[in-house]
Amino acid sequence: MAKADKQVRAMIEGRAALIVIDIQKSTFIDDSAVRSIDNMSGYKDRMLAARALVDAAHAHDVPVIFVQEIHRSDLVDFGRELDGDEDIHCLDGDPRTEVAKDEMGFVAGDYIVPKRRYSAFFGTDLEILLRGLRAETLILCGGLTDVCVHYTFVDAHQSDYFCRVVEDCVAGSSVEAHDAALRAMEYLQTGARRSRAEILSAFREGSDC
Repeated sequence: MAKADKQVRAMIEGRAALIVIDIQKSTFIDDSAVRSIDNMSGYKDRMLAARALVDAAHAHDVPVIFVQEIHRSDLVDFGRELDGDEDIHCLDGDPRTEVAKDEMGFVAGDYIVPKRRYSAFFGTDLEILLRGLRAETLILCGGLTDVCVHYTFVDAHQSDYFCRVVEDCVAGSSVEAHDAALRAMEYLQTGARRSRAEILSAFREGSDC
């Protein structure tokens, strides 16, 4: 039986960190009709919309962490990742793999966490970084909603972080997969789904909403 008295949390509990997941150059320089990973319609626009979150985080002293998917050129670290629909992608040395610094307004003092798997926590130093920053609420944007965003959210949830996914600044492999992933994340934490406007307001106010 579903819980009737769901606890309402503040939008930002304690200190926040903005986690920008896999917004890389490929989104802006690869116009191929057939891509190595499927993107839902409007994908690029949703990534560009995340720029406002980055700018606001900078303005209000919220740490910004850019997560970068990157694989060795000999493919040794792909593991089971190519067993599904995805083709080879995000190779080291490929300009498309670089973090989209210009488009996202990257500044000195921002962090980059490279990863070899879907979750930003798996085999990375993200946990150590977040502890150093004393972050309690993670605000997630980027892609794919149904893959890297979802799995990062799950690992953050299981590590007892408060998680907020900015639903108009994430995009999935398809609209159906995007919507399903958002529902799954909301299932884990009530109030996880937030709009860009809500997060920007919370940054401006600097108080719990």
